[in-house]
Amino acid sequence: MTTMEGAVRMVLLSAFFLTSQVNCQEAILHISNEITGSREYCIVHNHSWTPLSQSVDTATQFQLVNLTSTTLCNGSGVTLNVVNGNALVVMRGDCDFSQKALVAQSLGAAALLIASNDSLITPSANDSEYAKVHIPLALMRYRDFREAQTVFGDTMEGKLYAPPSSKIDPSIAVILLIAIVTVSLGGYWSGACERDRLDNRTNNPEVGESKADSGELFLYSPLKVIFFVAMMCAMLVLMYFFYNILVYVIIAIFCLASASALYSCLDAVMEKIGCGSVNFSVRNWNFSVRSLLLTAACISIAVVWGVYRNEDRWIWILQDLLGIAFCLNFMKTISLSNFKICVILLSLLLVYDVFFVFITPFFTKNGVSIMVQVALGPDATGEKTQGNMVEVPAEPQAPSEKLPVVMRVPRFSAWAQNLCGMQFSILGYGDIIVPGLLVAYCSRFDVWINSRRKIYFFSCCFAYLLGMILTFAAMLLSGMGQPALLYLVPFTLITSAVVAASRGEMKQFWAGTVYEVLDSSREPLLSEGRTDRSLEGERC
Repeated sequence: MTTMEGAVRMVLLSAFFLTSQVNCQEAILHISNEITGSREYCIVHNHSWTPLSQSVDTATQFQLVNLTSTTLCNGSGVTLNVVNGNALVVMRGDCDFSQKALVAQSLGAAALLIASNDSLITPSANDSEYAKVHIPLALMRYRDFREAQTVFGDTMEGKLYAPPSSKIDPSIAVILLIAIVTVSLGGYWSGACERDRLDNRTNNPEVGESKADSGELFLYSPLKVIFFVAMMCAMLVLMYFFYNILVYVIIAIFCLASASALYSCLDAVMEKIGCGSVNFSVRNWNFSVRSLLLTAACISIAVVWGVYRNEDRWIWILQDLLGIAFCLNFMKTISLSNFKICVILLSLLLVYDVFFVFITPFFTKNGVSIMVQVALGPDATGEKTQGNMVEVPAEPQAPSEKLPVVMRVPRFSAWAQNLCGMQFSILGYGDIIVPGLLVAYCSRFDVWINSRRKIYFFSCCFAYLLGMILTFAAMLLSGMGQPALLYLVPFTLITSAVVAASRGEMKQFWAGTVYEVLDSSREPLLSEGRTDRSLEGERC
């Protein structure tokens, strides 16, 4: 592992603790007439102020009256017989939402739609104003209303409804499956590599040692772990202040690193299934047909993602594929030498995660945590009210660049709200990689003690699953994103320690394998007090 490769991994890992979820309050305006048919448009409402029907069939139908020539801050110039019993469409501005609603209500309107040329935000008012308004109120894009006028003319009938969006969305199960499969495969791969390394050292010490050290990074010093976490904090702060520049640096690094990781994963799979390869030479350079084809495929996938990274409809599939490969390769190549290092690293990252999610909002100007701001981009203003407010652009905008550091799965139950923009359930790569490093250590320790049942590996994977379930439960109950390491770190660390203590192997588990740097190579040294069973496993 070169210094440059280590720096690249540090930069990416520093951005991998980014996960949040917004509870949206988008709804639907269903416009129709007998001649043209029907169309649906995005609206934003406040369900605590003006609750809407949950389906178009049960929604009340209103005649839409175009009053966009006024902001309706007062009733002057409005004909009562035109307004009575109908839904008014007025322009945004000049006065509060509640004042417009009270004026419309006094004129006999049945509903109020406020057309906006600015971003649609959740309409709100003082608590005393909520009880005075008895008609539905919502914001819509002015361009949508102009389009509806072009399609339907002046004879428009509308229905306002808000389809229920279940908090327990099937996408959460997909995210959970991706997380547990990635952690399990990464841990298994790390253990398999450790087994091969020991076998190679036994059969051919020189070849085994060379293979073990190629491309691997061992964290064996507490001081280096502390420095590593400090650098991650510095990188996150830099991304907060220089996001518009560094986001492109991270995207470029991700394309290179994920393509390399995907190649490593696919090559290992083909090696496992016994897929042969044809070799040829050109001017004393040896080439493998399999390697060339894999390289071309992996680079192509990374390039396609880089070019179409803002196409929400389908690009999330490639991002998740590249993300899974990156996490797997990270867990395979980064080795924690003992449980003491695991405890130090995971504990520091737990503090890091909680601090940048829960504490930093007290210091930022807009009240948004640094973690959320970096994860969602500079426009993450909706998070400052803990997910109770939303903001929908009034006009088509160039997609804002986001860091490719999360698994993304569209929310299946929110298909109706996709009129306002696709919604995703997301999980930061760091919530997979960090506990995954402990799972990988447990898998390697099973190899060291020659455990056929892989008790440490399976118990840590199960603890990770329970921690993820608790994370999602806390997120659903609180209605806001959670720092997953707050739940994952205690579950995995405590479970691993309990297993080691119950088996009487805590001393070996704590000490692990110590690495010393000798002539640019690392020789594994047996820790004191290793049992005979452990020695037997080490000789395998």
